[in-house]
Amino acid sequence: MTDQTTILDMMESAGHARAARRRFIRLCGGAAAMAGGLTLLSACDDDDEQSTPFPTPTPTPTPSANVDVDILNFALSLEYLEGAYYNQAAFGQPVRADLTTGAGTQGAVTGGRQVNFTDPVVADYAREIAFDETAHIRFLRTSLGSAAVAQPAINIAGDATGAFTAAARAAGVIGATETFDPYANDENFLVGAYLLTDVGVTAYRGSARLITNKTFLEASAGILATECYHDAAIRSTLWSKGLTRSAIYGNITKISDTRDTLDGAGDTDQDIGNTTTANFVPADTNGLALGRTAPQVLNVVYQNRAAVTSGGFFPAGVNGNIRTSAANT
Repeated sequence: MTDQTTILDMMESAGHARAARRRFIRLCGGAAAMAGGLTLLSACDDDDEQSTPFPTPTPTPTPSANVDVDILNFALSLEYLEGAYYNQAAFGQPVRADLTTGAGTQGAVTGGRQVNFTDPVVADYAREIAFDETAHIRFLRTSLGSAAVAQPAINIAGDATGAFTAAARAAGVIGATETFDPYANDENFLVGAYLLTDVGVTAYRGSARLITNKTFLEASAGILATECYHDAAIRSTLWSKGLTRSAIYGNITKISDTRDTLDGAGDTDQDIGNTTTANFVPADTNGLALGRTAPQVLNVVYQNRAAVTSGGFFPAGVNGNIRTSAANT
């Protein structure tokens, strides 16, 4: 297992993350997947060969209104969740303890372990996402200062009591007594990633219009762009693997449909397509990324259509003022 010092050294290594992204694109299976992935990823130009996965955040002013603090803290809670999952999957370790303190009740992470990847491309990508999600946590905490909330209790277990199992059962991906372990293999890891990152994109898209401080709006747009990169690679890789195992398409459709039932009326979720038609970009008829309100996002991560304050991946809820899901029953 990689120790903490080694991981930090890796995070400071110049160019590693971006080189991993290019290696992923170069090696991703299938010419069709390559073409689709590049088409989507081209929306975000990334030509800096020497950028580091852990840039020092540019000093920013304190948020000018409570709404900005609330939104950024809500985003921070989601980053805690993604950071916990990807750091465990890639390295078998949690997010650094000094990046999890703050206002509210600090909680522990339940579950998670390092994936024994067989596809080196997927392994590289897991590591890069882990770098990026930890960088997002660091950036948001720096931006919020003393107002930053602590990491809440998080459930990313792959056992019978895990939130991933509950999501897979609710979607009909597995039976009522079966378990879903996202750390069991490459495919399961990607499905787990789809469960989280796809929702993260809609969260940033839906909350951006509420931010009043232009500096923080720009920062939010930057994080959204990175999350779109992540989501594009996850969706295109799943689609590519589905060419030889078509059951993947059906399982992703079930998960997408279930999330759509949780967040209320309207179509805010899309699958990845099928063997003949790929859907790398979950967008509306105008080609705009789909968005969810913060309460709708909580419906999904709490795994509940009702107005509740905890459940699913956050067994004790999130910290901060935005913590109640929408009433969609």
